[in-house]
Amino acid sequence: MAQTLSVCSWNINSVRARIDIVEHLLRQESPDILCLQETKVVNETFPTDMFRRMGYVHQVLNGQRMHHGVAILSKVPIHEDDRLDWQANGEARHVGVRLDNGVRIENVYVPAGGDVPDREVNPKFGQKLDFLERMIEWSAALEDKPTILTGDFNIAPLECDVWSHRQLLDVVSHTPIECEILGRLQASNDWVDIGRHFHPAPARLYTWWSYRAKDWAASDRGRRLDHMWMTRDVADKAVGHRVIEPARSWIKPSDHIPIITDFAF
Repeated sequence: MAQTLSVCSWNINSVRARIDIVEHLLRQESPDILCLQETKVVNETFPTDMFRRMGYVHQVLNGQRMHHGVAILSKVPIHEDDRLDWQANGEARHVGVRLDNGVRIENVYVPAGGDVPDREVNPKFGQKLDFLERMIEWSAALEDKPTILTGDFNIAPLECDVWSHRQLLDVVSHTPIECEILGRLQASNDWVDIGRHFHPAPARLYTWWSYRAKDWAASDRGRRLDHMWMTRDVADKAVGHRVIEPARSWIKPSDHIPIITDFAF
């Protein structure tokens, strides 16, 4: 009998500040596994109780005070807690687990990279590129491990992944150098971009809208910064992928929305 499984990823931009909309998502969508980025909380004060009440009794946390932080909350057993330091400075930007069926889930929060796309004048941009180079080395060495790689990649790689390719070419998250390095990451293990598998380009598929917009929906200046990739053996089991765009209008929203992939293993 096939086992159905749903995996959700969401940059929540402070899990404690937005715990109400997290609970709303879990009641509405009830994913089996939730991968959070930018939790902005140390492990000791992570709001574990709400998740346990809703059946997410398996929890792997990699927190950091005020900044960054990732977590995997699951209704199904998860094992092998890995925390890779692709930033090479101890920041909490990755956590990885294994499911009972052998599939690994790697939850990552790629650095935003600052405002200026030049590593000479903006060290944060260089750190972002170096982070991705380390990910490429890791990815190329994965061999035959069935894996889901998801999270906030902070890059919108395709022309149709942003509201205006021409106007964003010099804006961090859509510069040619970032798109090129993300392409090399994808090629390093032949990752399937499941969002574009189910919603082929040039379909509109945004996951982020700036807080600066007075009316995000009216201006619709979105970018696809959040991704779910998987090795081909796992992608063959995917039966659907969706973005929860209404979440951008929930009370006290994150600037990112959840993405969810459904599987039949």
